[in-house]
Amino acid sequence: MSKPQVGIQLYSVRDLSEKDFLGTIRQIAGIGYKNVELAGYYGVSAKDLRAALSDAGLNAPSAHIGLTMDKPDQWKDNLKTQVEYALELGLKRFVVPWYPLPNPATEEDVARMADVLEQASEIVTQAGMTFGYHNHAFEFKPVGGKLVIDHLLERIPANRLFAEFDLGWVKVAGQDPAAAITKYADRLPLVHAKDFKADGTDTEIGRGTVDWDSALAACEKAGVEYVIIEQEQYDVGSLESAKLNFAWFRERGWI
Repeated sequence: MSKPQVGIQLYSVRDLSEKDFLGTIRQIAGIGYKNVELAGYYGVSAKDLRAALSDAGLNAPSAHIGLTMDKPDQWKDNLKTQVEYALELGLKRFVVPWYPLPNPATEEDVARMADVLEQASEIVTQAGMTFGYHNHAFEFKPVGGKLVIDHLLERIPANRLFAEFDLGWVKVAGQDPAAAITKYADRLPLVHAKDFKADGTDTEIGRGTVDWDSALAACEKAGVEYVIIEQEQYDVGSLESAKLNFAWFRERGWI
């Protein structure tokens, strides 16, 4: 198997993007990244963003696009608007980054979550994109004797829902990232590379608790297409962390 391509989730540099999104895109390209996952558009039109990515030599294989579940009567209409933008941008993969599952959750709560994801998937896939979900820790915790992620992926078929496992959150949940990848190898075109310190704060890749040798070997064996770096907290600043994470993968021959 060939190694997955490496990218960065632009939420990692949201502080810079809020001030100058297109300039931040150029800075990310300047580090050497070739792939980015989007997380918001900061008022830039799809036409202008598509041109900026092309000019920077960047590929955007996916985007995180939230479901506005705080507006229960509007979320479907809002989703359709997001789909229109995504199509103009040329996105192929549409990823929901989070769902507001109650804590503690019941099996009925999980079933409701699955219902929403199925409805969203129908809208997205009918438009010609694939539809995915990105986890945090709670999806790798049990409800009714089964992990939430198992409930979802067993109920919703692969042609309607792929998974984007965040390997750092899998670890925080007390699960083994490599084992999770192996279990759902046919459902994982994308994974997130995120590392957490023992105290629960995230850090640069290789400086936390994730066993990256086993996790990345499992990614390669499973045929994962993109390993996407994400970091939300920094000791040295978001752009410097992006550089350190890029260097970590480059030193290991992944870039």
